[in-house]
Order: sequence, then C-alpha cells, then structure tokens
Amino acid sequence: MLSADDLLAIRLTLQLAMVTTFFLLLLGIPLAWWLARSRRRYKGAVAAVVALPLVLPPTVLGFYLLILMGPQGWLGQLTQTLGLGLLPFTFPGLVIASCLYSLPFVVQPIQNAFESIGDKPLEAAATLRASPWDAFVTVALPLAKPAIVTAAILGFAHTVGEFGVVLMMGGNIPGVTRVISVQIYSHVEAMEYAQAHWLAGGLLLFSFVVLLLLQRFRPDKSFC
Repeated sequence: MLSADDLLAIRLTLQLAMVTTFFLLLLGIPLAWWLARSRRRYKGAVAAVVALPLVLPPTVLGFYLLILMGPQGWLGQLTQTLGLGLLPFTFPGLVIASCLYSLPFVVQPIQNAFESIGDKPLEAAATLRASPWDAFVTVALPLAKPAIVTAAILGFAHTVGEFGVVLMMGGNIPGVTRVISVQIYSHVEAMEYAQAHWLAGGLLLFSFVVLLLLQRFRPDKSFC
C-alpha cells in the first residue's frame, strides 16, 4: 500500500506538473506563434535551443542549471542580490527546471498547428479590419485549440515522469523536492520493491491514459 511519504510525493508531483504546465502554456503559446510566423535569420537558432532537451540528457541539463543557479552562477548571484535566496533544492527551482525540460513538448505541437493554419484565415480576418492581436485571439487560437490541449497534456505528463532533471536540481527532500520518480528510486535503492510497484504501476496506468487522451485530442490537420 501507499505510505504517507508516497502520498506526499504524489501530491508534490501533481502540484509541480500543474504549475509547470501553466507556465509552459504561458510561455509556449507566444513562442510557438513567433516560431511559426517569424522570418528572422536567428529563428533556427531559437528553435534549436527550444528543442535541445529532446536530445540532451536530463542530467546534463540539470547539472548546468545547478551551476547556473548555484552560489557561483550569475543567476544564483542575481537571486541572492534580490533577496530570493538560491533556487536549487527548492520547489521554484524545480518549476524552472521542469519548464525548460518540457518546453519542446509544448512548443512544437502548437507551432505545427500554427504553421498548418496558413495565411488565408488571417488574411480574411485582416480584410474584416481585425488587428493582428484580434486575428490571433479569434482565429489562430481557436483553430489551434486541439494542439494546445495536446501540448498541455504532453507538458503535464512529461513533468510527472521527470527524473534526471529533478534529481539534479531538487535532490531528494521529502515534501519539498521528492517527486514520484525520485520516490520510486528511493524505494528501489532500499530494496522496497513492493512499495516501488505501487508507484510504478500507477505511473504506467497514468501513461496509458495520457496516450488515450492524446488520441482523443489529436490535432486536426485540415486547417485550410
């Protein structure tokens, strides 16, 4: 059965996933729109940076974030100067690391949807004297809604399943940074396989449900 520590890890994981998904959508939607519409020469470099977590080992990303936000890193020095303290081994630090690690899983589906819309619907809105902002809100966003839902599901699920990044940035502090994946690792390390089975089985079921939801909300390709 699930112990009190297991339930605490589940609650913290869900909290982390919800907060991370919120910020991912807040950042990912405008970023995806810019990547879909921009003609800037450095667009490719920005797209590569966004997609970097897809190929970069999570521990590498976590290591450099740990250095960057540590007492000797420029971001760590900045947060200390602002009176915010250090971010590693804190919940806000986990949120930042999770956002960076899951960013491509949110940006890319939305970017693909925006690119699939094409220019015709936006040009039609412009002929009706809609401003670029109005066209974005009333035309682009509704057409991209399935992709946005898909991106939110992917971002949430990816955050729930994180291990390397959260372990590097957050360590294993009960009630603060110990999420489900780290709790499973702790059970296995202590040879508590029965407890690990409960959590691992729950994640397996969760992953299956996520895949079903992705099939349900798969973006429609026919935007034209």
